[in-house]
This record gives sequence, C-alpha cells and structure tokens, in this order.
Amino acid sequence: MRSSFCSLGALVLLLGLVRVRGEVPVQVDFQQDQFTGRWFSIGFASNSRWFQEKKSGMKMCSTVVSPTAEGSLEVISTYPKADKCETRKSLFVQTEQPGRFSYTSSYSGTTSDVRVVETNYNEYALLMGQKVKDGQTFTMVSLYGRTKHLRPELVEKFTRFALEQGLNSEQILILPRTDLCMESI
Repeated sequence: MRSSFCSLGALVLLLGLVRVRGEVPVQVDFQQDQFTGRWFSIGFASNSRWFQEKKSGMKMCSTVVSPTAEGSLEVISTYPKADKCETRKSLFVQTEQPGRFSYTSSYSGTTSDVRVVETNYNEYALLMGQKVKDGQTFTMVSLYGRTKHLRPELVEKFTRFALEQGLNSEQILILPRTDLCMESI
C-alpha cells in the first residue's frame, strides 16, 4: 500500500476534485511529453487514515513516468522499505482533459481522479487527487521535483495549496531525503 501511495503521489491523485472555492484546475496547455521522465517525491499531504499511520516512516521515493502506446502514463515508483527497495507499477489512464488521469488501485479497487495542477516540467510538479471510499472523500496533494532539492518557495506553495484543499498541518509531510533506492530505476 505504501508503494501505491508513492505512485499516486507520483502524479497523483483522486475522485471528485472540488476545492472549497471551486474546482481544482489542471495545468493549462498540459504537455504530457514534457511531463514524462524521472521525478522525486518531495512532499505529500493527505487526510487518509493510512497516510496518518504510515507517514512517520515514509521517505523520499523516485518515480519514472513513461508514455504508453494508448496515450496513458506508466508510473513506476521505487521506495525504501526497511533495508530494501520496493517497486510499484501503476497505470494512469488519460481522460478527455489533458493533465487529468484516472487511476484504479489494485490494492483497494477504488478509482482516483489524478490532476497535474501546476508544473514547469523541468523543476517541479504539484498534483492533487481525491477518491471516494465508503462514502468518505480522501484528498491527496503531492509535490514532485526533478531533483531531490526544491526552492523553499515551491515547498511553501505546496503547503499553502494543501491547506487550501482543507488539509491541516498535521496532514502535511515534507519527506526526509534519502539516497536509498534512488538509483534503482
């Protein structure tokens, strides 16, 4: 499950996407070919119980995004778990709106609506998703970087955006940097 969360963070993200002040936008003129490649997870925020239980042991992961022949995205995340590296493959299916994807978890069977909210392609990507499970809406916000270090303003943007989505400071995590499992993809 940890790996699917990292994958969801990879670009993530989940079903119903409505912000208190309106619908969460998708990156204007999203360029999928520029979005592919390697990303590092910098921050995650979520109101899911699973995330709250596991966040103390989470570390940065490495994610590679590749296009499929059908126009979707294959997302392969590698993350440290105990003293070894685990890898998880996910498929983000393209919707009619560029930058918006559908992801169905093989673990829970739930479908998530994943949006690339903002990216400059060569430095950072801010993603958001929501899913509805058992009548509850779970929100996830992810910050990815092309390197393990991002400018403080981008980390602040991520935190501010997560708070705007109704998450609180206890539900936001800047992931500890690690070199473990970063070169295995």
